[in-house]
Amino acid sequence: MNSRKKILITGGAGYVGSRLVPQLLEKNYQVKVYDLLFFGSNFLPKNHPHLEIIKGDIRDIELFKSQLKGIDVILHLACISNDASFELDEKLSESINFDAFEPLVSEARQAGVKRFVYCSSSSVYGVSKEKEVKEDHPLVPLTLYNKFKGMCEPILWKYNTKDFECVTIRPATIMGYAPRQRFDLSVNILTNHAINNNKITVFGGEQLRPNLHIQDMCNAYELFIEASGEKINGQTFNIGHQNYSIMQIAEVVRKVVQEEFPEKSSINISTTTTDDIRSYHINSEKISKVLGFEPKFSIQDAVKELCDAFKKDMLPDSLNKNIYFNVQRMNCLLYTSDAADDTPCVDLGGRRII
Repeated sequence: MNSRKKILITGGAGYVGSRLVPQLLEKNYQVKVYDLLFFGSNFLPKNHPHLEIIKGDIRDIELFKSQLKGIDVILHLACISNDASFELDEKLSESINFDAFEPLVSEARQAGVKRFVYCSSSSVYGVSKEKEVKEDHPLVPLTLYNKFKGMCEPILWKYNTKDFECVTIRPATIMGYAPRQRFDLSVNILTNHAINNNKITVFGGEQLRPNLHIQDMCNAYELFIEASGEKINGQTFNIGHQNYSIMQIAEVVRKVVQEEFPEKSSINISTTTTDDIRSYHINSEKISKVLGFEPKFSIQDAVKELCDAFKKDMLPDSLNKNIYFNVQRMNCLLYTSDAADDTPCVDLGGRRII
């Protein structure tokens, strides 16, 4: 490994980035985080000599261009993440998730960046009755968030050359603990409510969802930084593990939480209707065959580490703080004066900062 390979991570101060950045620094990479810092940055190792944090909007192409000198690999994680957040302001979300994408890719290639790794989503498959959804499966997005995630993929291939290696990954729903925690993802949601409400509400229940531990996601990103271009250039990879129904996930969560908190009374699971019908069972054999990547962590592991974080009081007021929920935080920041960690929302009388 190049002991000083330079990595630029758009969205590097998000959920995955908050765990990925320290890992890459430990592996002797030089890391530049390019992020609007909607969730602050106090959870990042700011004093590390090989970390640089740039507060920047990916739509500000001149600022982005100015940060590309010497960059070897771009990990493009930045986006308005999840359907509910996207729908708060569809024009804003489209400008960030889609309109900004091609200028980023174009400038990266012109600047001599060697590799561009695009984080798409397995949700681009929408609903599928196929038992094994592989990378060549048609994309049938059910929401604008999923639609624009998928529409960026062919744009990336327009710029792909042997000197500008491009790869797309379609991760499953991420789970587990991170310094910038999210509680709006299925396993994390259910764990939060099991521990703090002593009950779990399942919306629907039969929908199949692939899952991926956040540590496996970080390990995969590191792999894509170092993998041979001959193996990944121009390729798309599913990355998932444990394709479970929402009800099966709830049952695993209940079992683990009751084992970790034996003093709690029995946790009740109730069901209600939902309009979220996304359901798909992704096949991740390709990344295993091509790169030898196998997920190491399970749903049980994710729930256990969240339980441990709660026991250590690392996740205060987890049902209410907007810092844990993308849609609440986005709604707050559309009309607030400050995006620092845990800053209360301040009504600016309709004026917007984004």
